[in-house]
Amino acid sequence: MRIDIITVLPELLKSPFEASILKRAIDANLVSVHFHNLRDYATDKHKSVDDTQFGGGAGMVMTVEPIDKCISGLKAERDYDEVIYMTPDGETLNQGIANHLSLKGNIIILCGHYKGIDQRVRDYFITKEISIGDYVLSGGELGAAVLCDAIIRLIPGVLGNETSALTDSFQDGLLAPPIYTKPREYKGMKVPEVLFSGNFPEIEKWREEEAYKRTKARRPDLLDN
Repeated sequence: MRIDIITVLPELLKSPFEASILKRAIDANLVSVHFHNLRDYATDKHKSVDDTQFGGGAGMVMTVEPIDKCISGLKAERDYDEVIYMTPDGETLNQGIANHLSLKGNIIILCGHYKGIDQRVRDYFITKEISIGDYVLSGGELGAAVLCDAIIRLIPGVLGNETSALTDSFQDGLLAPPIYTKPREYKGMKVPEVLFSGNFPEIEKWREEEAYKRTKARRPDLLDN
């Protein structure tokens, strides 16, 4: 997979990809991530990528020309499955979207800034709009990092255990059940005995029941879906 991220603040984005699972995936050539500074595509001497709104109003708007030049330049080099815009009014990111995008070959992620981007970019260049929640950030970079993490960890070979991602919360429409590790008892707090039974069908049944109970208590909306 190749991910191209268009941003006015590439330095804000790079650190998550220089550590942990994301770096391991890049080093193993399972994914390549490329950052494109939108100001490199500006045409004036000030490298401006924003301007005032037509019709008046507070806040600057990212202009169409540098975005067009960047996206068109990338598309001239290869085909892309999706051109994604990170925006608060996009489709809310969930596990299903992450699963779907992890199967793609090449994607572009555009990080918004200021008041947003010229609507013509959304109408003619963007194929998918994604939000990471009902709140507004200073820019799309942190949202892009979240999206990339959610996608990359699902690529085969990234996680040490291939089945680990399959048991994550939301993969089967439920939250994950409680998990325990050593010691077996700590300050009077004990691990459920069923986990030591060696009866794996019973253990799986317990996990399913606990996952359902946790989902019902914390996210009953998932059961409605």
